[in-house]
Amino acid sequence: MKKALIICAAGMSSSLMAKKVTQYLQEHGHDIELDATVASMGDEAIKKGEFDLYLISPQTKMYLDQFTKTANSLDRKIASIPFEAYIPIPMGIEKLAKIVLENI
Repeated sequence: MKKALIICAAGMSSSLMAKKVTQYLQEHGHDIELDATVASMGDEAIKKGEFDLYLISPQTKMYLDQFTKTANSLDRKIASIPFEAYIPIPMGIEKLAKIVLENI
């Protein structure tokens, strides 16, 4: 199983998106699971390396450079989530699932 982590501001919207995208991916035959954490734990999570992909939510773009530097120094995969892929409706879920599949 592959795993991706959404790094978000407070963790509320990211937890919902993680659940919905995991369900979508598994319904479409992909063995991928998403989880979520808060930005204050982002660097630590990337350093631990327990995930195959780290996704930066739109609300935490101000940390993108910092998280990218950490991820690149440890050869970890990282991607930024655009606003249109961060909406818990079918269109947003499909867009985020596509980002995960393209980057994992």
